[in-house]
Amino acid sequence: MSENREEILANFQSITAIEDVAEAIYHLEECNWDLLSAIHRVLPQDPQDQRASAGGSGGVGGGGGGGGGSGSAFASFANNLNSLEAMANVEELMTAPSSPTKNLGGAGPSRNLDSGASTSRSSSHPDFRTALNYLDPAPHSVLFKIHSNNELHLVSISNHATVGELKAKISEKTGVPVCRQALKGWDSGKQKDVQNSSTVLKSLNIGKEVSLILTDMSMEGFVGDATEPLASQNQQTYTLHINVPDGNMLHLKFPGFQNILAIKTDVYTITDIPVRHQVWSGWPNNVTNTTTLAESGVERDHNLVLKHADDGAAKISNNNNAAATAAGASTSTSSSSRNVYNNSDSMPIIIDSEDSEEFEDASDFNNDDDIFTETPNISQLKHLIPDNVDDETIGSIQFVENFVERYGPQHPMFFQGSLEDALKEACRPSARDRKLMAVYLHHDGSVLTNVFCGQLLACESIIQMLLDHFVLYGWDLTFESNKNMFLSSISACVGMTASITVRNIPVDRLPAILVIAKNRSQCEVFQVIYGNVSVDDLLSQLMEASDMYAEQLKIELREENERLAREQVKLEQDAAYQESLEADRAKQEAKRQKELMMQTERRRLESERADAEAKREQIRAAARSTVPPEPEQTVGENITKIRMRPPTGVLIERRFTTDTPLRILLNFVTAEGFLIDEYKVIQSWPRRDLTALNHEETLKDLKLYPQETLILEER
Repeated sequence: MSENREEILANFQSITAIEDVAEAIYHLEECNWDLLSAIHRVLPQDPQDQRASAGGSGGVGGGGGGGGGSGSAFASFANNLNSLEAMANVEELMTAPSSPTKNLGGAGPSRNLDSGASTSRSSSHPDFRTALNYLDPAPHSVLFKIHSNNELHLVSISNHATVGELKAKISEKTGVPVCRQALKGWDSGKQKDVQNSSTVLKSLNIGKEVSLILTDMSMEGFVGDATEPLASQNQQTYTLHINVPDGNMLHLKFPGFQNILAIKTDVYTITDIPVRHQVWSGWPNNVTNTTTLAESGVERDHNLVLKHADDGAAKISNNNNAAATAAGASTSTSSSSRNVYNNSDSMPIIIDSEDSEEFEDASDFNNDDDIFTETPNISQLKHLIPDNVDDETIGSIQFVENFVERYGPQHPMFFQGSLEDALKEACRPSARDRKLMAVYLHHDGSVLTNVFCGQLLACESIIQMLLDHFVLYGWDLTFESNKNMFLSSISACVGMTASITVRNIPVDRLPAILVIAKNRSQCEVFQVIYGNVSVDDLLSQLMEASDMYAEQLKIELREENERLAREQVKLEQDAAYQESLEADRAKQEAKRQKELMMQTERRRLESERADAEAKREQIRAAARSTVPPEPEQTVGENITKIRMRPPTGVLIERRFTTDTPLRILLNFVTAEGFLIDEYKVIQSWPRRDLTALNHEETLKDLKLYPQETLILEER
């Protein structure tokens, strides 16, 4: 039973390409080790295939049918896997680059001799795209944050959906039709894939949240940056009617200050034609990429035709192949493929060899009379950089465009810009962000050029190596004017030594790759790789340069990390010191605020006491004015002596006449400072509160004679 299960597990992993044993066992156990059911669970079938497979499932039940049953199920299911293009290699297919590749070997009717018509497998084989979806049994939702017109729209969609379905949802949210949507913000290298509406989102390697910027390519607004200030002569609006290859007509508005290169870039965002593959008809003869619409001389409404460069290359390739077949040009070339130039169209056509994709060392090609019978006729070629180019950036852009036109789309990624900008990109201040700078020096007068460009620079391993570890810059030294411009530029950016190194390279050793590295704060020539090398030699030298530079960077990285650690400690100390200062300032401020509040409270209390004392003084003065003078007679029947004992203990004594009202006695007490509202006048025997009695009764009526001692108590 265990051996049978091992066989079922092996067959299941072979069919489904699930490498995780635990995941494979999980699916099999969920289906009670029924191989066919487990395969259906992971790779859903259409109804016709399910009925065909169900007929042979009787021999694979419950894991107890034996090895023959599982083998029968495997055979019955094999026909359903033909559309998945060799599932054993599906991992390699899933990780294959999406850029077009060039066919360098093989023969027969299935070979593609068109150098510009090949595309990525992920976009040209819908069955393979279906396989990618089937291999992910747990789809998840992706949240797209669409920024448009200062608004944020949230669009949630499955990662198994296509770009076309995403754009349809965005159209529902924003009201922008799919045909006018330009989405920016995708990862670099994915721009061409997202132009294909059938591209599955999961193949773009996106996360669960993606932010994109939506531009409405409508006739009501500009495609370019409308916020850019316009000069008075560039304030006009130009409407371009562009006929694109799919038969549609684009109606786009641009401001007059927009240059031709920016227009090409904006058109790329809504088509699948990169700038380097765009072939335009309808521009005036005097325009360049830096020419603005206002300077070009076109009408306010202008018609243009846009085509893909590969379409023209395909026609020429087919015509040349047919002519070669008719003339018996199928002679075998045992080495590698070669370039044949059409004199009338100046378009390079790639002819594949019948045997191997490998080729001999480039140094041996000088002796191969079959391939190099004579030096190519340079005058009939379209040079990578025209003579007397006046701007490095324009020259680098033309270099890439003409390189693709001549050698096909399978090439390394060249930096487009000035040499100074390329050095800044490679030799960044931080050692952890640096790369080596590789300068490809081209010359059409060398017999090594076609092999080096058409084969070495088209090799996938070389392309990946340059992409991962180098910033690649290309320049054509064919014309003396362009060579002098490059020598001046490299002398200013790197140094005179680098300029002398380039000047001393003979033409027969070109093309060459000049490797430049930043050591400490100085850029210098690290290595020179000449053109008479093979693929293995070139790859080996590039890897060796990368490894040596990595070892050199380790020292700088360690010093940089130590410096960053010291700076971090200093920053932490400064932060602690500032925090201590802030705490001290806060304490001082709190203390000052407290003292200020206490002073304010004291002033308030003093003011209240002063007001109360003034009021008391008024009451005492009023009471004092009502008290008659003390009688001169000391004793007698009509004289009484009143003693009062206040809380202070000092007796107060005064004589009154017996007919004096109680009110006068109380006023006297008030005049002495003991307000009746604050004190009670108590007679000890019988104990009574005189302030509560009738104030008009006389002292005689109250029997407060001939003498009496009263007690003053606080209320």
